[in-house]
Amino acid sequence: MKQVLHRCYFSETGLGMEVKLLLVYDIKPHREAEYYRYVLGEFLPTLQNMGLIMVEGWHTAYGDYPMRLIAFRAEDETTMQKVLNSEEWRAARERLLKLVRDYEQQVVVARNPFQFFIPASRQ
Repeated sequence: MKQVLHRCYFSETGLGMEVKLLLVYDIKPHREAEYYRYVLGEFLPTLQNMGLIMVEGWHTAYGDYPMRLIAFRAEDETTMQKVLNSEEWRAARERLLKLVRDYEQQVVVARNPFQFFIPASRQ
């Protein structure tokens, strides 16, 4: 399958391409209030301060897909890898993992239309 690359640009480090970090998961039962406090009050601001911007947030109301899909955009893969290799990301993710189950993540080339992936747990 041929992949078309979108949003290419030249930066100080050369040719770059916007990428997205897709997170999918289910919120653990009886942890909803704690989940919302953490995600809105700490998780999203932390990722934003590191250079990731939340561009999508979806709730699955019916069907066999995780309850949440959240997408973050970075200006290029270098920025994304810097975030994902940071101690700040590891700490934020570990705290999120205490509130959710069936968590998976994937980095993809950013496209404007809605993007998702089939989690390994659903295949």
